[in-house]
Amino acid sequence: MSFGLYAMGFAIVIGGLIYGAYLVHMPAHWIVVGAVVLLGVGILTGVKATRQKDPVG
Repeated sequence: MSFGLYAMGFAIVIGGLIYGAYLVHMPAHWIVVGAVVLLGVGILTGVKATRQKDPVG
């Protein structure tokens, strides 16, 4: 799977969670903090999932 596709899917998930937090009237600064943390987690897991294995030898 390509990193771009993985990142796009994760961005959709983050957007949905931000919208849900907005609907329950969560303070804006906590929404931003949560989005930044999720963005970092998404980048780390995306790189890990799409990274090519190093050849042995």
